[in-house]
Amino acid sequence: MVKEIDRYTYRVTWSDEDGEHVGLCAEFPSLSWLDKNPEKALAGIRKLVGACVKDMVSNDEPVPEPISARSFSGKFMVRVPPETHRMLAIQAAESGVSLNRLVASKLS
Repeated sequence: MVKEIDRYTYRVTWSDEDGEHVGLCAEFPSLSWLDKNPEKALAGIRKLVGACVKDMVSNDEPVPEPISARSFSGKFMVRVPPETHRMLAIQAAESGVSLNRLVASKLS
C-alpha cells in the first residue's frame, strides 16, 4: 500500500546557484525539484516523492515514515566542550534556572 505523500515534510526555497526555486522533502533528502515558479517546484517534488514511494513499495523496500507520524520524547543528548558546559552552568545559576531550562530556552 502506497503511503500518503501529503504527510511528508516539504519545503520550497530559492537557490541562487540554480536561479530557481527548489522543492525539497525532509524524509527524502536526496530528492529535489527545480522550477522558476515556487508552486511548480512544490508540485514537482510531491510528484517525484510519489513516484519514488510507488517504486519502493513495488520493490518491497521500506518506505520512510513521515516525520509528522513519529513520536518524540522531548529528550536528546548533545555533547559540548567542557568550557561551554561550564559557561552554560554559570549562566543558569546566575539566572536562577536549571541548566536544562536555560539550554531549552536558547534552542527555542
